Amino acid sequence: MRVDEFDFELPEELIAQQPLADRSSSRLLHLDKQSGAVSHRRFVDIVHLLKAGDVLVLNDTKVLPARLFGVKENTGAKVEVLLLKQLEGDTWETLVKPAKRVKPGVTLNFGDGRLRATCTGSTDAGGRVLHFAYAGIFQELLAELGQMPLPPYIKAQLDDPDRYQTVYARHEGSAAAPTAGLHFTPAILQALKAKGVMLSYITLHVGLGTFRPVQVDEVEEHKMHAEFFQMSARTAQMLNQAQHEGRRIIAVGTTSVRTLETVARDYQGEFRACSGWTDIFIYPGFRFQAISGMLTNFHLPKSTLIMLVSAFAGNETIMRAYREAVQERYRFFSFGDAMLIV
Repeated sequence: MRVDEFDFELPEELIAQQPLADRSSSRLLHLDKQSGAVSHRRFVDIVHLLKAGDVLVLNDTKVLPARLFGVKENTGAKVEVLLLKQLEGDTWETLVKPAKRVKPGVTLNFGDGRLRATCTGSTDAGGRVLHFAYAGIFQELLAELGQMPLPPYIKAQLDDPDRYQTVYARHEGSAAAPTAGLHFTPAILQALKAKGVMLSYITLHVGLGTFRPVQVDEVEEHKMHAEFFQMSARTAQMLNQAQHEGRRIIAVGTTSVRTLETVARDYQGEFRACSGWTDIFIYPGFRFQAISGMLTNFHLPKSTLIMLVSAFAGNETIMRAYREAVQERYRFFSFGDAMLIV
């Protein structure tokens, strides 16, 4: 299967540069999975589109202020570091710009030396392994010195860093937000619960895969980067009961989809309390075992994310819906509008 099959024309002005003043004022494209029919709504309509008994699965990961700006200790040359994954203790997998300046043995200083990092190696994807040294608490230093790691297609500065967090973010560790969840407000979550929709939570820390473009011609040749996930016993029990009773499981975002399908694959269609690393790659031909529907944003052309939604709803159906979204001037990507596929 060729990567070009997932390409589409996207005017640059449709790439959302800022979140809307009200999270829930986004538009919502509702795609009927069976018929392929499209309807245009507001995000608040999700309360009416979901049913009592549905289980809505949300990713409660929290984005680290993972972008650091510092200098090489000996030369003062400026460097930018993006924390991607904690390997062990104070050792992290990172992206560094410019990478050629940071070779093993080089030490970087941040915040006038209050935080220091020594390069101990490289990664297969061209990243750097850094070991950090500091006095005090790392998370507090990161909160003071770091910035939110907005995607490269967002050129504007973010006035309120909390707008790149979901309102239910709890477990810190992501290099990017699970953006489908950014539309929810406490009021909408409460309205869903009042209707009888059950809310459950998983954790997947978004890592390097979010920043890696597909650089092969054939889909099957692409290799996903592993990301850490966790499912609690309570969530597993809720999901198993929903499956047993024939109720719908709706994943919020591709990260939730990947977590649910990883666990279902590993435990023969059931859910268990578990944690680990997943590099699952979902593209057309994948056999879904966990989800009945998904809520997702509009994704980059030729990305693994549009491949995932195409696997669920069909490539032709998704491409047709995306063309209509462009025609109707929907806002795309992280701070853009949403699509509900059920």
